[in-house]
Amino acid sequence: MESRSRDGGNYRNPCLTMHQPWASLLVHGIKRIEGRSWPSPIRGRLWIHAASKVPDPDTIKAMEDFYRAIYAVNGITYLKFPEHYPISRLLGCVEVVGCVTCEELVSWEELPEGVRLEGQTDHCWLCEQPQKLIVPFEMRGYQGVYNLEKKIFEAAVRGLSRVNAPLPVKFPLPDPRDPYSLKPGSLASKSNGSEASKMEKTQSLDAAIAGARAAATQFSKKNNA
Repeated sequence: MESRSRDGGNYRNPCLTMHQPWASLLVHGIKRIEGRSWPSPIRGRLWIHAASKVPDPDTIKAMEDFYRAIYAVNGITYLKFPEHYPISRLLGCVEVVGCVTCEELVSWEELPEGVRLEGQTDHCWLCEQPQKLIVPFEMRGYQGVYNLEKKIFEAAVRGLSRVNAPLPVKFPLPDPRDPYSLKPGSLASKSNGSEASKMEKTQSLDAAIAGARAAATQFSKKNNA
């Protein structure tokens, strides 16, 4: 499968290296928005690889607290988090169905409120249909979106298992016949632009969001989650 890039090129079996715990949270279907400083160059299957940095226990706790808080907004009070956050491993894949700005995401009233609360970065990659590898593959990663080696892809595609996400989301595409119709700026006419929807936030939710933002700042350099 090939995915068209923003510059007209092609990706074959595109992969993204992410730090833990974000990588596992995405593959396990808990994380539904992948935040980046740059828009997604692809639509379709995106393989997820965990970087080599061992996650700090405080970072794991901050992100798990964040997801507990935003899922509780939609009435889900129990989340089964990954038992382990492996590093230097290919973990699985998701389907990237679109990309919008943070302002568009938080104003997108058709989405569950908890999903809108995930918008914490300039560009929000919209992820569906998570699948995880039964046995994660050891491999090295690279910056940006890159192509999986053919041998790794051929082995990985046979070892995928669908994930039962706690609150699966189907993002409504403006034009379902055009996978690139949902791109940054495409929702501007449907929302109030910079005026985000006014969601009530409790002190515990504010604290969880602040903790998640603080955890993410340690990886704020280019190409990091």
